[in-house]
Amino acid sequence: MHRRSLLLAAAALPLASLPGFAAAAETIRIMKSPSCGCCTARADHVAAAGFQTEVRNVADEELWAMKERLGVSGDLSSCHTATAGPYVIEGHVPAADIQRLLAEQPAALGLTVPGMPIGSPGMEMGGEREAFDTLLVLADGTTKVFASHS
Repeated sequence: MHRRSLLLAAAALPLASLPGFAAAAETIRIMKSPSCGCCTARADHVAAAGFQTEVRNVADEELWAMKERLGVSGDLSSCHTATAGPYVIEGHVPAADIQRLLAEQPAALGLTVPGMPIGSPGMEMGGEREAFDTLLVLADGTTKVFASHS
């Protein structure tokens, strides 16, 4: 039996690199204001996509200090900040974009959806939606469009 278990484990190793399998094992650590309802809905969105979540309520001053430490400038910020592996995830980034980021592993600080676009994860308002971009934040603070959502 020991040999069979070892062979099954070895056969499963390539699956660990697939996006869906990698995401299931990844923990998203979310820092948010205790009074923010959209942040809670956003945490539910990533959990429903298979991520483990750790949600921590923090004072606004601590949240803004963390954004600064992680390299999130004011124009890129939103109401909550998270980390996934080595990346910062700022605002209402769709879970599929996080899965893609973790699968591709670009040299970057992370992803952001600045502001609070209506219809983004956690900001659902019936059928109302505004188009928004998920931005890849590079090490120098510049950005480029990672994904567009309409």
